[in-house]
Order: sequence, then C-alpha cells, then structure tokens
Amino acid sequence: MKLAGVWLPVITPFLNDEIDFPSYDGLIDYYISKGISGLIPLGTTGESPVMTEPEFEKIIDHTVEVNRCRVPVYVGVGGNFTNKVIKTLKVVEKYAVEGILSVCPYYNRPDQNGLYEHFLKISEATEKNIIIYNIPYRTGVNLQNETLFRLAEQENIIGIKDSCGNIHQTLELLSEKPENFSVLTGEDILFYTHLVNGGEGGILAAAHLHTDVFLDVFRLVKENDHQSALQRWKGIHKMIPLLFKEPNPGPIKYCLNRLKLIRSSETRLPLTGISEELKTQLDKHCLEKIQQIDAGGAV
Repeated sequence: MKLAGVWLPVITPFLNDEIDFPSYDGLIDYYISKGISGLIPLGTTGESPVMTEPEFEKIIDHTVEVNRCRVPVYVGVGGNFTNKVIKTLKVVEKYAVEGILSVCPYYNRPDQNGLYEHFLKISEATEKNIIIYNIPYRTGVNLQNETLFRLAEQENIIGIKDSCGNIHQTLELLSEKPENFSVLTGEDILFYTHLVNGGEGGILAAAHLHTDVFLDVFRLVKENDHQSALQRWKGIHKMIPLLFKEPNPGPIKYCLNRLKLIRSSETRLPLTGISEELKTQLDKHCLEKIQQIDAGGAV
C-alpha cells in the first residue's frame, strides 16, 4: 500500500518523569478521530533518545492496543550501529505494526556506500516495511537521491521522510521518484509546496495542532483545488516556525498541555521547558487561533 496523507510522529507525554500512559492513550484516540493517516511513535518528536528499553517496548504495546488496527503504525527504529538497529527491530517484529521509520546513521557519518549497505542489511533482516528518514542537519550525512533510488529497489523500502533541507534535491526526488514509492515531507513548513509538486503527504510534528487544517490542505490539493488549499495553508503557516523556535517537542507539549490534551508539558533532559517569551508567542499566535476555530470562527 502506498503511503499518503498526514502522518503524526506522536509525542510521548511525561508526568513526574514517568510516561503518562493515560494522556498518551488519549492522544492516540484523539488524533485517529481527527482523521490522520497513520501514527509514528518513538520518533525524535517522541523523545526516543531518552527512552529505556522497557519503556520503548511498552510504548509500542500501548500504541498497538489503543490503535486497534484503525491506522497504520510505523515505529521509530534507527541508530548508527547497524547490528544494534536490527536487534531492536526484532523487538518491534513481535507487534502488529506495519513497519519502521529509520533515520540515517548519525555521528559516524558513513559515505553513500555505507548508507546503502546499512539500509540494505536492515531491509534483508525483516519483512516489515521501511520508511527511510533523511535529515542531514541532525545526522551530519545526506542520503543522495541516487543512493535512495537504489535502495527503493528493495520491496520493503517503500518511502522516505524527506528533511534533506535542499529544495533542489527534494524537487528532483519528487520528479524522479520510483513508481509506488512514497515521498513524505518532514519539513512541516514545506507541506503545501511539497504536495503541489507531487508529494504524497507528510510526517508532521506540527500536525499535533490545527490537525483539521493540515488534513484539509492535503484533501484539497488531491482534489486539484490548489487555491482553496493555499488559503487554508495561509491560516497556519506562520504558526509552524514558532513550534520549532526552541527544541522540539517542547513547544508542542506546551500547547497540548494548555489545550488539556496532556497533563504535563514535561520533557526529559537534556531537553528543558520552553522560555516565557515563547510561551507568550504561542499563546497569542497558536492557542488563541485554535480557540477561535473551536468557537466556530474561520482560520
């Protein structure tokens, strides 16, 4: 099945430094009811680097149990030691999830051959589907399109979360992507641009807020009503930079807590709470607008 639509890399709520599962389960129900296309737990937005191994598995278990097969689930499983990624993948395989989202190896900065061999070995180790995640500003290495196209020849490498940071590379990718291969943007601010250039959708942390608008933009573009989609997009595109002005997911968690969707805005060290200045900006430019929509106003 080709991946498309608005996918949510769901946050992990904490309360007193423990995973707040009641809030987490509520988020899953809430966003599925909104109409998202799929869930991605344990991404960087879900603060996967600060999860213990037991917590990692508990989150997968909760996600599967609460989801009840309503939407596809892809679990964040990445790293810079190929054999360790494969070992973690075997834990994921115990659960009824569709696949994994796997980031390019970071810090040790492999060349294109190393990147190819890394994802090839992961592909050969599982029957689960794989979405590759290319985000050079976090990993220090860029998966070039030529390498990606070679990897896409593997039956279970079915898509990419593209956060390459280079619009020329992205446009080339969209124009030359293999048949039945999905390109989902991970650059939230480029969602509209990505769609009108032939992209399948996005894996979007910002879709925790104004979820309905993201879904409308996707639907309208696919209906070839680009102008209506653009008008909807103009209502929220200025909000998006605020959500990433300080380390993700701090700003998003602040908003979700203010909206009473989670009980606490806690993050785990080394992430800390957001500044008072940003709280004021989010209150004005994000939360007030959400409240206007809930009251029946237009974006």
